[in-house]
Amino acid sequence: MWAKHQALLAAAAGAAGALLAAGVALAPAAGASTPASFVGGFKTTTTVASTVPKNGDLNPYGVAVVRRSEGKLYKGDVLVSNFNSSANTQGTGTTIVEVAPNHTTKLFAQISAANLPGKCPGGIGLTTALSVLGNGWVVVGSLPTVAGNPATSKAGCLLVLNSRGQVVETFHGHGINGPWDMTAISNGRVSTLFVTNVLNGTVAANGKVVHGGTVLRLLVTTPAYGIPKLIAEQTVGSGFKERTDPAALVIGPTGVGLGRNGTLYVADTLNNRIAAIPNALFRQSSAGTGMTVSRNGAIEAPLGLVTAPNGDLLTVNSANGNLVETTPGGAQVSLKVLDTSGSPAGAGALFGLAVAPCGHGVYYVDDATNTLDLLH
Repeated sequence: MWAKHQALLAAAAGAAGALLAAGVALAPAAGASTPASFVGGFKTTTTVASTVPKNGDLNPYGVAVVRRSEGKLYKGDVLVSNFNSSANTQGTGTTIVEVAPNHTTKLFAQISAANLPGKCPGGIGLTTALSVLGNGWVVVGSLPTVAGNPATSKAGCLLVLNSRGQVVETFHGHGINGPWDMTAISNGRVSTLFVTNVLNGTVAANGKVVHGGTVLRLLVTTPAYGIPKLIAEQTVGSGFKERTDPAALVIGPTGVGLGRNGTLYVADTLNNRIAAIPNALFRQSSAGTGMTVSRNGAIEAPLGLVTAPNGDLLTVNSANGNLVETTPGGAQVSLKVLDTSGSPAGAGALFGLAVAPCGHGVYYVDDATNTLDLLH
């Protein structure tokens, strides 16, 4: 069985080059020369659309670009998951909105905890963990609460939706405990998901910092017909700082981005750094909290993370409304101010982000305005 899993992992890894050609940003191999800053030339920010659907859900978190048209999914559109309900209570949002580049929006999915095909401990509260896989499958994380109270946070699950926005499967257990963010690669028939988890001991600690945050690697089938299945899991990162928070609900390892050389980069929020987990596609043990790529400087409590077409790492700060570009070697080469609302300016406004097709900009959600914006 392990030999089969290795073969499937190799197939997923082989998809990395194809993804790069499609506009999905993957970091270069170690030692490769670093081109000029990716975001340095972008001067304009455009609001693409409101992310508030008819039911009033707020607090957009996850962002994922659709690479291929299928079902209700249209190539070039952007999916956005909402974490809050219309009452602005965290961990109760149930909707995924699809935003087109022409500024039009539609509801891709509204998920009911009462009509799930499997378990999702605690219910529905959609997080930043959002990816579009091969053959039009969509996976989104749920970290649910009762009325937004951190003490009621439950393990949640990963919800698998078809291209028509219908939930067809749930992945729960297997180390999934408060799925907070995610990245994935796919070759069509199989996908590899990397998921950060932030509820290992946090609720019991009642606001104190614990070292239980994890990064899971999940191997998932993504067939053209039938239902995706979770066939293997491995903890590749562990021991990250995490805690509950009355304003942010929970803080812990968040954004993840995969490099072509198999290095997984993690936004280690409470340690104020970008971490690197080597050989993430094939390793059979945890790398702990990984190696530090860059710490402090312009990086201030990083949340969302993606890799840019030139291999650099893009993070958005939760302490302010800034985007920071960092090389894989650790040099912070560019800073863009994306949000100046609130006090302190921009704090808590940014979360998920994604590189626009063909590298023509960076999509990001602004929680202060409940919009999807484009830096270009």
